[in-house]
Amino acid sequence: MYAAVTLFVFMCLTATTHADHHQPCHSPNMTGFMSVMNLKGEVKAYGAFTYDSMGKKLRFRSNESYPTNTSVGLELLMFFDEGIFYEIDSKNQSCEKKTLHCTLHPLDIPDDATFNVVVNSGSPTIEGEGLKLNVWTGSMADSKGHYSMFVTMGCLPVTTVYFCESTSFLISTMDVELEIKDPDLLVVPSYCLGLPVEETPEGTVNSFLNEFM
Repeated sequence: MYAAVTLFVFMCLTATTHADHHQPCHSPNMTGFMSVMNLKGEVKAYGAFTYDSMGKKLRFRSNESYPTNTSVGLELLMFFDEGIFYEIDSKNQSCEKKTLHCTLHPLDIPDDATFNVVVNSGSPTIEGEGLKLNVWTGSMADSKGHYSMFVTMGCLPVTTVYFCESTSFLISTMDVELEIKDPDLLVVPSYCLGLPVEETPEGTVNSFLNEFM
């Protein structure tokens, strides 16, 4: 993972293809796997995700069969347009309903992102050994940080690096398929219905990224 970050930074520093006319694209519906690692090398989570691009909904569940000393056991259902998310405990059939203050997440390019450069991961001259990526950058107002997103020409997010004041994260997607395999995953479980929204402690900014802090 360290090598990946170093490679991406190196490519951004050495690539020369710029284009100011680019507009942020929006990712399609997706099902796949996601890893979250801080830049100390600690894996914070690895698991399956389902993303509804049009409905702006995300389900993420960390894989308990992939334990590490630093991993976070999470099951999240996020409704970005509604500004609400659920922390779900499927085993005990319980939930916490919370306000979602920040809608920034690694599966869609923010509308105010800035196109930076086109880079090639691997070799662009050997068939099947290279991947062309658009790099988008922007600021994170809630944490006084910034991000860099590496996205395919078809708008599939590959890697996002978040640089925050307290820590930084590398989030990668794998085995992505362009469909919602199980729409029920994006529906609030029956045992979560009717819950009140919990009060947010002063100074807390709830976001996808904050769940791994």
